[in-house]
Amino acid sequence: MKGLLTLLLAFFAILFGYSQQAPTETYDDKYLEDQFYIGLGFNFLLERPMDVAQRNLSYNLQAGFIKDIPLNASRNFGLGLGIGYATNSYYSNIGARQVGEDIVYEILDSEGLKRSKFETHALEVPLEIRWRTSTPADYKFWRIYAGAKVGYVFSGRSRLVTDDETIGFSNDDIRKIQYGLMFNFGYNTWNIHAYYALNPLLEDGTVLDNGSSIDFRALRIGVIFYIL
Repeated sequence: MKGLLTLLLAFFAILFGYSQQAPTETYDDKYLEDQFYIGLGFNFLLERPMDVAQRNLSYNLQAGFIKDIPLNASRNFGLGLGIGYATNSYYSNIGARQVGEDIVYEILDSEGLKRSKFETHALEVPLEIRWRTSTPADYKFWRIYAGAKVGYVFSGRSRLVTDDETIGFSNDDIRKIQYGLMFNFGYNTWNIHAYYALNPLLEDGTVLDNGSSIDFRALRIGVIFYIL
């Protein structure tokens, strides 16, 4: 995980440096904008079962490419369709253990619990409606991008670390297909990113050992940076 974070931060540093280059005097009136993105955010679990609490820092890292598709002559309104990668962690006091062919979930006491999380790695397809105040010669502008995102989780894991044991395994209860609404707003380099999941993180029928359904879903708040 540290290697992935280092790689993404280095990627961002390169993009940020490139984005600060002064524009040339010549420009293309068929320009495209904001076709690469990288983002960092925090995940909040909504609709948690009673006595379930978030712990530690639940993070999101994302990066990808979006094809800019202007729909008007001034090229400040259009669509964006892309492909990207995202990794998410969701820390809580829910512990997951494999018992035979089943996965058992329980609420853990804070004593002895170091960390417990669900972790996902996904390919994502974002679709945006885009409005901005850009011109061919203006590299600093306001933007409002809103739309939806569908993700395919190709790796979903649970990990539990206590004073007595460390458990990690591939968790098939994590939904393979996840989708939600997103909203990006900002000026120049800094933009606020928000995402609300429309389906739960875990498959229907996933319950705690006390019978309570685990139906939580993610609300993500962070920053997103665009280049080119």
